[in-house]
Amino acid sequence: MRRKKPQRRASMDPTKIMQATETAAASAATGSLISLVTVFVLAVFVGYYVVWNVTAALHSPLMSVTNAISSVIIVGALIAAGPTDVNFSKIMGFLAVILASVNIFGGFIVSQRMLQMFRKKG
Repeated sequence: MRRKKPQRRASMDPTKIMQATETAAASAATGSLISLVTVFVLAVFVGYYVVWNVTAALHSPLMSVTNAISSVIIVGALIAAGPTDVNFSKIMGFLAVILASVNIFGGFIVSQRMLQMFRKKG
């Protein structure tokens, strides 16, 4: 008889994380960098809890959603790479377009292979 592996659970409480992030943002100077870092930290924790609390049967649809999110990232990267003068944001936008494109096409290939495993042969 095989033992089931225990499901991974996040050890930290999401409300404590949000309270700590709000406290850090409130105590720091009010600047755009602080608000951007706060949004980034919250997105990291929300993404962590979403991915680790999904059942195994839903990982394929979750991968498809991440491909859709990467396509939104490409739109943002194209906007960043759009200005005519060559500067740091244009270079980083171009790099983001390349990396997000690789992520999208690789994700579709992996999703296609996973879906082929469920097809009946014959």
